[in-house]
Amino acid sequence: MTARIKIDFVSDVSCPWCAVGLYSLERALARLDGEVQAEIHFQPFELNPDMAPEGQDTVERLSRKYGMTPEQVRRNGEAITARGHEVGFTFNMDKRTRTYNTFDAHRLLHWAGLEGHQLELKRALLKAYFTDGENVGAHDVLVRLCGESGLDARRAQEILDADDYAADVRERERFYTEHGIDSVPSIILNDRHLIQGGQGPDTFEQALRQVATSMV
Repeated sequence: MTARIKIDFVSDVSCPWCAVGLYSLERALARLDGEVQAEIHFQPFELNPDMAPEGQDTVERLSRKYGMTPEQVRRNGEAITARGHEVGFTFNMDKRTRTYNTFDAHRLLHWAGLEGHQLELKRALLKAYFTDGENVGAHDVLVRLCGESGLDARRAQEILDADDYAADVRERERFYTEHGIDSVPSIILNDRHLIQGGQGPDTFEQALRQVATSMV
């Protein structure tokens, strides 16, 4: 019997370990095809909620936020790139030169969830930022990515021009913060079981099997 598992994937578009975690999760789910049916909901978390629209140099931001030297930032990027390669995601850290505000991306992800295209848009946003080095805070980029993800580009522009889904995103952010989520990715299975960090496929497979077994 196939176990239906609800997965809340709390993450940010500008979080490299969130990309690693998502692609690891998808690999684990592929291994469990026929055993587990996942219902994935992407929940918002902003690593840089006060980021200005023009963004900030990534090395400068990481150096200030985590006390890292430029060399440490480079080595960290190499380690993340290697982990991404293992799960089928391409990081081009030389193109990710700036960090941008992601609130509008989260508004569109909320809408995409209502339209049934959330996973497609999430993957498109991660690729645009980490692989292609695009500005995922720019409205023209966001509208194009929505169109490429099966969404109505004109409606996406209308959402961005207004304040649509801003309150929904803020409410979700508050909910997870109040429930102790202060780092991402945080993956919650069936509202009870928490997995944090960019774990590998084996970790996700084991956790999913345990939850599925407990549901029998």
